[in-house]
Amino acid sequence: MTSNDEYVLQLLTERGFLTPEQIDAASKSMKAENETTLDVLVSGGTIGEDEVLGTVADQFGLKYCHVNAEAINPEIVKEIPAEIAKKYGVVPVVADEYAITVALSDPMGYDAIDSLRYVLHGRDVEAVVSPKSEVMAAMAKLYEGGEDAADVQTRDEFADLNADATGDDAPVVKLATMLIVNGIKMKASDIHLEPMEKEFRVRYRIDGALRKMDSPPKRLQGAIISRIKIMSKMKISEKRIPQDGRIQINVNGKDLDLRVSTVPTNHGESIVMRVLDKSNLALGLPQLGFLSDDQTTFERLIKLPDGVVLVTGPTGSGKTTTLYACLGQINTPDKKLITVEDPVEYQMSGINQVQVNKDVGLDFSAALRSILRQAPNIVMIGEIRDAETADIAMEAALTGHLVFSTLHTNDAPSAVTRLLDIGVKPFLVASALRAAMAQRLVRAICEQCREAYTPTDRELKMLGQFSSTLPDKMYHGAGCDRCGKSGYKGRKGIFEIFKVDDAIQRLIFDHAPATLLRQRAREMGMRTLREDGMLKVANGMTSLSEILRVTMGDAD
Repeated sequence: MTSNDEYVLQLLTERGFLTPEQIDAASKSMKAENETTLDVLVSGGTIGEDEVLGTVADQFGLKYCHVNAEAINPEIVKEIPAEIAKKYGVVPVVADEYAITVALSDPMGYDAIDSLRYVLHGRDVEAVVSPKSEVMAAMAKLYEGGEDAADVQTRDEFADLNADATGDDAPVVKLATMLIVNGIKMKASDIHLEPMEKEFRVRYRIDGALRKMDSPPKRLQGAIISRIKIMSKMKISEKRIPQDGRIQINVNGKDLDLRVSTVPTNHGESIVMRVLDKSNLALGLPQLGFLSDDQTTFERLIKLPDGVVLVTGPTGSGKTTTLYACLGQINTPDKKLITVEDPVEYQMSGINQVQVNKDVGLDFSAALRSILRQAPNIVMIGEIRDAETADIAMEAALTGHLVFSTLHTNDAPSAVTRLLDIGVKPFLVASALRAAMAQRLVRAICEQCREAYTPTDRELKMLGQFSSTLPDKMYHGAGCDRCGKSGYKGRKGIFEIFKVDDAIQRLIFDHAPATLLRQRAREMGMRTLREDGMLKVANGMTSLSEILRVTMGDAD
């Protein structure tokens, strides 16, 4: 009856026309090979064809009406060739010099309308929905006598247009998939589908910045959201509370995972899909953007036999990518690695990964206690969120384990203050913590359109003490097709590595504030985030405006 019966059944259940029990009973009573559950429900009288088609038509913003061949002007029929009409199950019903209205039997066959617009050279095409039996009867009567030469020519145009069409013809299925695939091809890290008052906004986060894309028709908003929820294995009938799901997709031979989140808003459910690209696992420490001395320091830290190493920064600063790069570098057959994550974002070969499940009581602390009995050499905790998890992590480090984790702090020395604030004893922090590294992601200048320029007086004034250390010529991206006119392509990290020595241990024992810890670290040679960024500006890796943007709170 339609090109996506699963979606229609859920829609009818949501609208109150069917119950799960009726659907289950119909599913068990199917006999014919090509018979569907929806066919059984309609043929058995549980629901009428008018109710099914009318409901789905309404969902797509279309009108539902009956069609009669006797009432159709034969001249209108000439507007659409027989082959095209039969292929897509449509018949023309009304036409003028500007537009043509067709009746179709599948409310979800909206790709036929878009294709007809192409075949008719941009003429506006509207649609109404009618019962399949009536459309077929009208088609048989109106297209008696076969096709003429013009029909064949247009049919060939149409075949070329759809040469690469595969799988399900449902337009919503194709449109939802297209939104995802286009985002992936543009290297988006997140895909945002946002219901606004008068539009259904689509934005991609590319290199950390959101870009607005062409919006689908507002009337398809509900159908697209429902399709994404089906793909994510969410409940489409539940629109009052946030939901989380996951989509697995293959694009150009590459397997990708999408972490999907929905939130109810004033104008519908907002969806964000985070693209988890497994190729990121292949990133080594050099690809993250370390300068050579910081890379040497960090490689030494992650190869220590025990202790806690923290990566800090706000959400979206690349902490998880850095941790996975660390694990990839030290994952050897002679070591046992276990992670506790919420959620497990990437599947890594050779590593035991534990998914937090709060519904059954498996939170970070419970999972951490259990995995320590598995005798691991190295443990990675997705995030330290509470005192219990932090205490266990510190004690694990003191008993011979190397522990990696993340914290949400603005700079590296503040990791100590954060641990103390959540209730970890100073002696535990001082004894177990080996280092904390703060990081941010900055957009890298596009190599194709990079050009030199002289910084303005205003920029030099904003730089303050750093202005004397920079070269006379700076670089920025002029904007090109490769980078979408943004001047940037890809992202790199800037880092601040805070190492714990004897003097800092004594300060931690004394519960010293972060300012004193930072002062001591600077005396030891720690570069701040802004200083590291300025060196990368001097190297032409990123732009001055990027560093100023992400380190605006760095007073040093």
